[in-house]
This record gives sequence, C-alpha cells and structure tokens, in this order.
Amino acid sequence: MFTKPLIVIAVLVAVGYGLMEAYPLIAGPKLVLASPTEHASYPDGMVPISGTAARVVALTLNGAPLLPHEDGTFVTALAYPSGGTILTLVAKDRFGRTITTTKHIFVP
Repeated sequence: MFTKPLIVIAVLVAVGYGLMEAYPLIAGPKLVLASPTEHASYPDGMVPISGTAARVVALTLNGAPLLPHEDGTFVTALAYPSGGTILTLVAKDRFGRTITTTKHIFVP
C-alpha cells in the first residue's frame, strides 16, 4: 500500500543527491576577478590583483602560476611599466576545461 510512494521518494532523493554531488563536475571552473577594474589607471605602477577561483587545479596570470588560498581567494600585487597592459587570468579544472578573464589597465 505504501510501497510505491516510498520507492518514488527514495528514487527522487537518490537522483537529487546524485545531481548535487555531480554539480562541481558539470559546472567547470569559476573565476571572479575583483581587482583591478576594467580600464583602471595606476599612477604608481603597482597593480593589486585579487579575486576568487573555484573548482580549479591551475591558475595563471599572464602565463605565470598564481596560487590561490585554500578558500579559493588569491591576492597579489605586480609592478608594470608605463603604458597599457592586458592582464589575462586562466583557470583550469581537473578535466582540462578552462575559463579566461582579461582586464585592460593603464599606468601613466
């Protein structure tokens, strides 16, 4: 009498749990660059770079490795010469999927 509803509920719970566990595999890497802002100007040449990376195994800034903290945040500051510069951050997950973020900055 109650068997069919219990089986349906158990199947729905199992499918929901499976989807919840598989989400990081399906979603791929996530990269949020908080600083610098697009087309920002840095008169002293020092550019603060910060953000968050999730579900990544490798993170690079203009080809150089950038190590995030355990919680996924990363913070660094780099000196750039006068002129325009394009910052390119690339995050890669364990399946080889990548996401790229670019920012244009200016040092007078």
